[in-house]
Amino acid sequence: MTLDPRLNAVRDDLADDRLAATASALRYVSPERFAISAPIAPVFRVPGAEHRETEFLSGEPVDVFETVDGWAWVQSASDGYVGYVRAHVLGAPMAPTHRVSVPHALVFAGPSIRAVLQGHLPLSARVTVAETLAGKDVFHRLVAADGATTGYVLGQHIGPLQPPRGDWVRIAEAFVGTPYLWGGKSWNGIDCSAILQLAIEASGGFAPRDSDMQWQGLGERHDAAASALTRGDLVFWKGHVGVMLDETRFLHANGFHMATAIEPLATTIARLEAQDLPVLGVRHVAPESAHTLPPMASAA
Repeated sequence: MTLDPRLNAVRDDLADDRLAATASALRYVSPERFAISAPIAPVFRVPGAEHRETEFLSGEPVDVFETVDGWAWVQSASDGYVGYVRAHVLGAPMAPTHRVSVPHALVFAGPSIRAVLQGHLPLSARVTVAETLAGKDVFHRLVAADGATTGYVLGQHIGPLQPPRGDWVRIAEAFVGTPYLWGGKSWNGIDCSAILQLAIEASGGFAPRDSDMQWQGLGERHDAAASALTRGDLVFWKGHVGVMLDETRFLHANGFHMATAIEPLATTIARLEAQDLPVLGVRHVAPESAHTLPPMASAA
């Protein structure tokens, strides 16, 4: 059996000891849990690769198998993705209490919208709230694992650690105009499958990271003809995916617009067919998707 290296920490020389029964390697290690301390951490297939595979977000728990020459080989405990990150983005494990619930949350140096802006956090970043300050505006004071204050965010910019079920397609629409970025997973830059993953997660569900993974198991296979598509239908091509907003309008991050755009599905189909890329098929994820646990949720 060949294990997908995107979802299994296995190399010829080293592997996750939880894979000892299914993977062959020279040695096995028990990972150590850390959390992403940077707002956004690019993830690479190999150290120094030319392009990112995905991004891990602030507060995301990761299992670390090896750190060499400033690079850490890790696996996300959220979606199971494996890759290399710069070691300096790793921090102590967190006890998060909330998640960022907007595409781009501002982090202030003090509990005021006039305070110095010291950074930002992306949608679904995990945060630990130490206290809530109610004044003219409601602010939450964020702290690191050691209790040190890391900034203040507006009350309306974060929500429960486990979001309630909601209309994930509406959340996806908030990314219209966001620049297209291969492997991107935030409002700074995003790719086609990341929009689906983030939006579903932010509405209380779970989605795998890449479009081929989503084609294999996200939602339910839907045999509807192009004339019978509905909101929440995912249309797949090899290496590409997007979501229907209604019977005709299609939302997707793409390299043609170099942005997240809405256009008639027929226009997208014609453009990709001209590149010898026919539609693979359709799957449906209801706008109010049911919650399922991520694959690594129970990892130590």
